[in-house]
Amino acid sequence: MARRSLSPDSSGPLAGLRVLDLTRLLPGPVATLHLADLGADVIKIEDTGAGDYTRSMGVGAAPGEDSYFFRIVNRNKRGLRLDLKQAAGVEVFLRLARDADVIVESFRPGVVDKLGVGYAAVSAINPKIVYCAITGYGQTGPWRSHAGHDINYVATAGVLDQIGVAGGPPALPNFQIGDLLGGALTGLAGILAGVIAARATGQGRYVDVSMTDAVFAHAYSPLLSVLSRGRTLPRGEDALSGGLPGYGLYRTQDGRYLAVGALEPKFWRLFCATLGRPDFEPYGLDAGREGARVKAQLADMIARQPLAHWARLFGNVDCGVTPAPTFEEAMTHPQLRSRGMLIEHDGLPQFAPPLKMSGFDFAVRRAAPKVPKGTQSAGADDTAILREAGYVESEIAELRAAGTI
Repeated sequence: MARRSLSPDSSGPLAGLRVLDLTRLLPGPVATLHLADLGADVIKIEDTGAGDYTRSMGVGAAPGEDSYFFRIVNRNKRGLRLDLKQAAGVEVFLRLARDADVIVESFRPGVVDKLGVGYAAVSAINPKIVYCAITGYGQTGPWRSHAGHDINYVATAGVLDQIGVAGGPPALPNFQIGDLLGGALTGLAGILAGVIAARATGQGRYVDVSMTDAVFAHAYSPLLSVLSRGRTLPRGEDALSGGLPGYGLYRTQDGRYLAVGALEPKFWRLFCATLGRPDFEPYGLDAGREGARVKAQLADMIARQPLAHWARLFGNVDCGVTPAPTFEEAMTHPQLRSRGMLIEHDGLPQFAPPLKMSGFDFAVRRAAPKVPKGTQSAGADDTAILREAGYVESEIAELRAAGTI
């Protein structure tokens, strides 16, 4: 079998790492996006039917084109369409797996084993493989096979109940906490830990990522409340959700919001001095009756002026007070612009990786893999990937004729 060679554009700290990506939708594709952006060779493997649902989920630039969603989370990856319900498709996958470093999947527990491409099958031929499974509830437990989405994972972890304003219902964020913190970033951490261990010992790992576990394991504020009080406070009344004058959102005259994060006494003192209200100073961390009084007076004061007024007043005051911009405004924020956090590629604004690293200049090496025009099942890089795995042209033609690829 032919040993893979790095393509001329391979660069980054993960150059040389081969990843087989069986995931779809958001959590797994974002985890492998980070790997790809850091230089890994990520092969996105889709079935020969609909493929990744996000190709047609949401809006695209034109009818028949892949959605913006698919394009921004699958850049820097190569594409292969493969029917794993055929024995020949399983054989292709296992041949690729022999030379891979990482496999990522997001099916329900047991599906990959039934297909014949689970951890047991792969590790038998490649002991150094790091095999990561990203699911809602994990591979064990009574809920292991339950269906779910981000709302269910955040709710089950007890976090959704904590989000919202006092007296109101739980707030439903469109920032997918479970999918992104739980699936993508926790998965990424597990994969990289496994890779480090495999390179040191030659022995791979099975990485079982539960999005619910990950959300639950990061709910420090509720846990600290239980430890200190014996219970959580109602939503909107915890120290970081609206219970303190010195940490919260205050509505301005024009319906915008000022974010006040003056938790430290020195910042709160400076905040009060800037407002000309030194009488507020003793109450920044007061969660009782006097704190509530100060918070109400502060809210009334801030509501008398538009956001622009407060932005000017606190623009050069270093006390943790900022406007709360809309997302469109954040896209042009001078801090984020200076960090290069939005790039243009494939005709779209896209996020840059959320880290900077010495000796590595991020670049988009390729757009998200497209389905070649005139086909329903072909992958963007089928031929090149199979050649690297040692298949000759006649074998590739047979696989294509059989609908395996």
